[in-house]
Amino acid sequence: MFVHPAALCESDQIGPRTRVWAFAHVLPGAVVGADCNICDHAFVESRVRLGDRVTVKNNVALFNGLTVGDDVFLGPNAVFTNDYNPRASVKKTEDDLLPTVIRDGATIGANATIVCGVTIGENAFIGAGTVVIRDVPPGAMVVGNPARHIGWMCACGRRLDADLACACGTHHGADPTTGGIVADDA
Repeated sequence: MFVHPAALCESDQIGPRTRVWAFAHVLPGAVVGADCNICDHAFVESRVRLGDRVTVKNNVALFNGLTVGDDVFLGPNAVFTNDYNPRASVKKTEDDLLPTVIRDGATIGANATIVCGVTIGENAFIGAGTVVIRDVPPGAMVVGNPARHIGWMCACGRRLDADLACACGTHHGADPTTGGIVADDA
């Protein structure tokens, strides 16, 4: 792994080939997978779990209770909360915080806000500046405040047409168990 001389990486659970860049701070106890990229000024709290090949762009703060799957992109200045109704005068325990889960392959756009207690499905796409206040199904593309569903995305990163077919050749179908989509060959 690589830790920039101006970074503070206090965790001993950092995967191979992960890079932690200048002014990033990874607290002890944080788990960061292999081949991750933790960019400048990112903050990773002690009970955060990041999968493999996760990109955490500049100025992203990851707080306790967040679990991120593999191959996830967290855009610059994305915000993740962990307390649904914070008060400075009320000290809460770890049990009072709401967990947030970001599933494999999801993309969180720049300046998006993810309110705690939600799950963002596999390969979902959260547009820049979006405010997510409820679960997002697999493959869904959501934008706005609050987030609204405007389409579907392929794992390759392209928006799907009305037939759920992608230019990459992958065809998708509805997944009744998740309310999202799944590749037909999956």
